[in-house]
Amino acid sequence: MPQSLAQMYLHLVFSTKDRVPCIGAEVQPRLYAYLAGTLNAIDCPALIVGGMPDHVHVLFRLSRTVTLADAVKAVKVESSKWMKQEGGEPHFAWQGGYGAFSVSASQVETVTHYIRNQAEHHKTRTFQDEFRKLLELYQIDYNEAYVWD
Repeated sequence: MPQSLAQMYLHLVFSTKDRVPCIGAEVQPRLYAYLAGTLNAIDCPALIVGGMPDHVHVLFRLSRTVTLADAVKAVKVESSKWMKQEGGEPHFAWQGGYGAFSVSASQVETVTHYIRNQAEHHKTRTFQDEFRKLLELYQIDYNEAYVWD
């Protein structure tokens, strides 16, 4: 086959360091746009970015030439700088880890709806409970002692 073709959707989730709720409502739209722009710039088109004051969710298409680790590094490093300079949080930091979950093309709309409605989900569920549920849904083994940094 002379061409390399791929279509991989990923649902990326990560929180602020120690889950500090420092992403205020006034900065969220600009931060989400910046996160999307960072991914778009590395040929990983963002479909939707959303979240809460202590974490973000990103649905994006992973480029066939970019590793997941490199995409996550780019988005976290660049947005952390942006939050310090433009977001009014001079000590801002993301947690060290992340969760990345594969999404089939048939589930893109469902995940988009889920990300769009984060405020509704978090009326009854903490970030930790939400993340544990995703880990269970995707059958990812984890050690609770190392999930939260």
